[in-house]
Amino acid sequence: MTPARHLEPTGLLASVAARRILQSLMRTGREARYVGGCVRDLVLGVQAQDVDIATPLPPEEALKRLKADGIRTVPTGLKHGTVTAILDGRSFEITTLRRDVETDGRHARVEFTDDWVEDARRRDFTFNAMSLSPDGDLYDPFQGLRDLEAGKVRFVGEARERIQEDVLRILRYFRFHARLGKGPPDPVALDACAEFAHLLPNLSGERVNAEVARLLQTDRAVEVWRLMIDRGIVAQLLPQAVRIDRLAAIDRLEWMVGEGDSLLHLAALLPRGEAAAMAVAERLRLSNNQRDRLLTLCAPPVDVHPELSVTARRAALQKVGPETYRDLLLLAAADHGVPAFQILEPLAEAAAWRLIPFPIRGQDMLDRGVPPGPEVGRLMAELEGWWAARDFRPGRDECLAELERRLAR
Repeated sequence: MTPARHLEPTGLLASVAARRILQSLMRTGREARYVGGCVRDLVLGVQAQDVDIATPLPPEEALKRLKADGIRTVPTGLKHGTVTAILDGRSFEITTLRRDVETDGRHARVEFTDDWVEDARRRDFTFNAMSLSPDGDLYDPFQGLRDLEAGKVRFVGEARERIQEDVLRILRYFRFHARLGKGPPDPVALDACAEFAHLLPNLSGERVNAEVARLLQTDRAVEVWRLMIDRGIVAQLLPQAVRIDRLAAIDRLEWMVGEGDSLLHLAALLPRGEAAAMAVAERLRLSNNQRDRLLTLCAPPVDVHPELSVTARRAALQKVGPETYRDLLLLAAADHGVPAFQILEPLAEAAAWRLIPFPIRGQDMLDRGVPPGPEVGRLMAELEGWWAARDFRPGRDECLAELERRLAR
């Protein structure tokens, strides 16, 4: 195949570690190239965070070559032709050229090959099928360069076939359309995504979570999520996540006050209350911390809105912390159509807030004869409420005096 362009490797692709790994794989004359997303990002002028390398060498031979050159290796997926090389604190995924023999919508049975075009044919989109030699020769068998320039997300081959091979490609299609697309989506691809949306519930929560999080962080998340709702994708994916107008309001606010993260954007799409948040957390297999944060945003333990008094704001900040307070304030402003300039003051206060430690401990209760158990917790909660109502100003001596008064009743 004739190279389509010369493109000098930069960043991680030009690193000493990447070069050493390529040299090791190519020592006996077999070719090795950068492949996939790192090549696409290089074309776009974006620094790659991960580097994938392909080689015709069988995985066992690749392991042998790398080990012989003192490069640490991990056999991460020998059955599928994948090994990981670790050098200079970086991981590089190395995959033997392959072709799909059988697929079931989630997994594929592969055979190894030495045909670069055959390997490229199994990739999802044209701009992810490009490869780059160590010297900068860019190979583009399916006109990915043209599609990148046009802002067109196009499947390699037939969209229906590619989606049936791996249903996750539906979500990847919308994610890449949100990130790289220009203008309306390809109607053939869009129809294929809608046709097979009923297979989305078969995907693991972890795979869905990764794609949804990335999509919701793009500049076009509102537009693309609305498209996904209209075409029945969201109904099969996260049927609770349909408050698109609320997400649009958050998007408008963030232009003025700074971006939130994907979990805030997800919360914006959900109805208030614990039920929907818990269902989504389970579907996406969120971590415990992520689940708890989503529950807090959907069912806040404290009232936060733009009209709170200074004292009430400080009480809310003390209870939930500045990051959660900021998110709750943005959600409330989105709910009530409040413009960004009206929440700049409380946001600035939140940014400067530092937690004020409650000056009383449980041991203080025990030292004054309160028996261990629920009574300690009840008294602590009452006393902390008294302290908060006074804007956290009473010091330890005043708090202990109030404790003594309560115990003397």
